[in-house]
Amino acid sequence: MNQLQQIIKLVSILLAMMFFAPQVDAGSDTKRVLMVLSGYGQEQGKLTPGYEFDEFAKAYQIFSDNHISIDIASPQGGKVVADEFDPQKPYNATVLADKGAMAKLDNTLATGDVNAKDYQGIFIVGGKGAMFDLPKDVALQQLIKEIYQHQGGVAAVCHGPAALVNVKLDNGRYLVADKAINGFTNQEERLFGKKWVNDFEFMLQDKLQQRGGKFQSSPLMLSHVAVDGQLITGQNPTSTVAVATELVKQLGLTPVESEQYDEDVTMTLIAQFLAGNDEALAQVAAMPEQLPLVGMYGFYYNKVAEQPQQQQHALALMRTAQQALNNPVLDMQIAKTQHKLGFEQEAKATLTQLLSAKPDYQPALDMLKTNY
Repeated sequence: MNQLQQIIKLVSILLAMMFFAPQVDAGSDTKRVLMVLSGYGQEQGKLTPGYEFDEFAKAYQIFSDNHISIDIASPQGGKVVADEFDPQKPYNATVLADKGAMAKLDNTLATGDVNAKDYQGIFIVGGKGAMFDLPKDVALQQLIKEIYQHQGGVAAVCHGPAALVNVKLDNGRYLVADKAINGFTNQEERLFGKKWVNDFEFMLQDKLQQRGGKFQSSPLMLSHVAVDGQLITGQNPTSTVAVATELVKQLGLTPVESEQYDEDVTMTLIAQFLAGNDEALAQVAAMPEQLPLVGMYGFYYNKVAEQPQQQQHALALMRTAQQALNNPVLDMQIAKTQHKLGFEQEAKATLTQLLSAKPDYQPALDMLKTNY
């Protein structure tokens, strides 16, 4: 083969590499994130709370889709135990089928054995277990401090910010001091954390505020992400995808379009409805498989609603799901809310309809006798 033929062949190879090589975000293969999970959960009997698998799965998928290298750590290392979760949910099923991810969960790195210089970001998963072991993990505090001070991204969701409350920077100040911060709220804890809240050493919102954080939040269980420079925190499980996506951005990458899960779409529509968009309620009403979530949200939102408009919003959400759920407890909550708002005919009609199906339902009989 003469020299000209060799040149032609080389040019052909280079052209093939240019046009047919897979498209990869420049430098994305160099990005590395450490995901941290509570190791507090126990395998037998679920005697202690662990980490939230839903949050882990959603965030893991975001990082994986963006070609970010992922390591998983816990305070003691080894296998970690999640709280009960639905393995049929699409994001959970995807991660459960990922042999690499599951192998890492079965043998997490110990935080004391991890080198902060290997990572451009850290993501702390929530779950009630995070309130017990993560705030006391001195090695984790050092990791968070070093990653932050080397301009890395620090992200945490739900109870994950518990890992931040004792982190001090080299200047002696708490990491969260004077920063926009977010996490599971006192209100959410009192409604959904009753099983373990009395065992906590502190309430997360209170502690973050005591450390000087500028706590911000959205209504009950709606997505809220606080971004303050390199610090990214999310309020609850609904915030997981948004927190992980913000960390991808902080790493200097343009996030790929991620799958939108039905429950997250539903919560977004509920947020839009509560903000005054009535069309959003019609949209969510057209998603029959999501009506149980709509009804449940309306039920709990009503428990914390203080203003008449909030109570009306709660009522509208409960009414949207009423027929599909056919639940007497929900029906009673609807009747009580209608009565509180002065909608007496509607309240009486709700009770009458309930009693037509359950003639001996005592709460409905008592309310009807007392008020009508």
